[in-house]
Amino acid sequence: MTRHCAALLATAALFAAAPAIAAPRLDGAIGDHAVLQRDQPIRLRGTAAPGETVMIGLAGRSVTAKADRDGRFEARLPALPAGGPYDLTIAAPSGAGLIRDLLVGDVFLCSGQSNMEMPVDAAQQWIADARPPIDDKLRLVTIDKVASDTPLTRFAQSPQWKVAGPETARAFSAACFYMVQALRRSQDVPIGAIASSWGGSRISAWLDGEGLRRAGMAAEADLLALHARDPAAAQARASTVWENWWRQKSGDAPGREPWQPDAALDWKPVPAIGNFEKWGVPELADYNGMIWYGREIMLTPEQARGVATLAIGAVDDADRTWVNGVGVGGSSLASQPRIYALPAGTLKAGRNVVTVNDDDVYALGGMTGPVEAMALTLADGTRIPLGSGWRYAVARKVEGDAPRVPWDDINGAGTLYNGMIAPLGPIGLAGVAWYQGESDTGLPGYEARLTAMMAAWRTQFGRADLPLAIVQLADYGKPATRPGDSGWATVREDQRRMAARDGHAGVAVAIDLGDPIDIHPGEKHEVGQRLARVMRSLAYRAPDSMGPAIGAAARTADGGVRLRVDGVTGALHMRSSGQAIGFELCGAAPGSCRYANAVADGTAVTLAGDGKPVTRIRYAWADSPVVNVFDDAALPLGPFEIALP
Repeated sequence: MTRHCAALLATAALFAAAPAIAAPRLDGAIGDHAVLQRDQPIRLRGTAAPGETVMIGLAGRSVTAKADRDGRFEARLPALPAGGPYDLTIAAPSGAGLIRDLLVGDVFLCSGQSNMEMPVDAAQQWIADARPPIDDKLRLVTIDKVASDTPLTRFAQSPQWKVAGPETARAFSAACFYMVQALRRSQDVPIGAIASSWGGSRISAWLDGEGLRRAGMAAEADLLALHARDPAAAQARASTVWENWWRQKSGDAPGREPWQPDAALDWKPVPAIGNFEKWGVPELADYNGMIWYGREIMLTPEQARGVATLAIGAVDDADRTWVNGVGVGGSSLASQPRIYALPAGTLKAGRNVVTVNDDDVYALGGMTGPVEAMALTLADGTRIPLGSGWRYAVARKVEGDAPRVPWDDINGAGTLYNGMIAPLGPIGLAGVAWYQGESDTGLPGYEARLTAMMAAWRTQFGRADLPLAIVQLADYGKPATRPGDSGWATVREDQRRMAARDGHAGVAVAIDLGDPIDIHPGEKHEVGQRLARVMRSLAYRAPDSMGPAIGAAARTADGGVRLRVDGVTGALHMRSSGQAIGFELCGAAPGSCRYANAVADGTAVTLAGDGKPVTRIRYAWADSPVVNVFDDAALPLGPFEIALP
């Protein structure tokens, strides 16, 4: 033990002699076995007894800070080079603590939805790297899933760092682990990886309040803030937003909407509570869309008085629920039981009608119960079971996606930032890896949301040039037989454009690593290798190319187009064909794209003209395109759309 550390511990012992109030504690992800970012000031935040002085020591350096009247303190230790292990001491009159086995190196944050969350033991198993030897200089930590209406200053439970090895790696994010494993092999420094992901999440859930406003989501930010103050008022406003959306899309006049008690729909009895795909109704066997549910409840005047609670079980995927034509709540969490408070006056003597809109956007849908949980509980304690007696009607199709409440976790607006990013505090980072976008296909404005998210994160983590490595969406969905629109291709293009304009971001192309029938492809090892390649270029200024990417387009004298491709290792090659497939010549009008005859050679692709107007070029523009243009590093040319001068 160094004399400095011994002195600090002696100070701690003197402090500990004082009456215990609230021993100081550090916020963020600092705990035993953590990695701290090298060559950056170490910014610390925490809590202690109000007004007391806190002393913190690390690697022969110490600093003091004074807790404010709320018990919050901030401190800053000077930057350290890579090294360790070190112990960190924290002491105050209210108590003392010791954080052991800290390393100083490079720290990477990995975030996104399910394809980033997928653990090593759920990805492909034949990769030898899936069972790595113990590496004491590679440390891993997974952030617990928490959603919050407001930014949290600390985690409820301190994140638990673990040394990488065959047992600890198996439950960690596969794409993140394979990235940092590759970086450990090329960089002679300790590395820490923080995994903070949630399957199915939209990017809006990862934006802070200011980012939401910059991305054009001020209404959602305001509604989330209202929910934090007054949940009932927020639910009422959310119902109004949903109802206005329906009227705009459907053309229904007020009072004639499907949620009104006397709505004239093609009602049929519900065969059973559960997924409607399993009812044996042919039109619902593979249905994704909206279903209306309705149920009548007869009440006496005495029963209708006062408040009540409506429990309708879980609804897959999203519901919006009314009682007697008045909105009472809604959620888009498929597994969450719906329990809605009914204010006095909602119920009435005689006939009462509960109406539920179920919006099934993916896989199975329906009111799924369980039956025994479905009930109306009255003010006098009477419980009226609601597990049977429902009817349903298939909703007519309307254009666009129904609004989601911003306080949902994965479909929310700021909820995951508040619960899983904000509590990290001003931690130093070497880079961010981002694998998300599947849940945003079909939602315009992804580029703006991604830009706003990174602006907020860079502000929080104190680096305007913080590197961002983006996994471009892999192929998934029905293969295309002709050119057409694609929500997946649009998100890929937004990812590409954001990276190109950002200056500190790069794209790891995964268009050849997906599975047309599985949204969660198991090939994560190569994803991690490509992320590492991007991160080496951005964070370490390595000469590695991030992969072939469109550079520029120019018309040729014979009416064709020549594309310059940047980032090529060696030369471009066309796999299994004498043609480069997937290229499209497009005019200005919608529906004008057509497949082109193309040849890749060296660092360019040449498209033959077809005598028709051409204003832009698209490549791999489909949910699940087939691609065959690769370079000598076996990296594919990434999808793009580019205008012709």
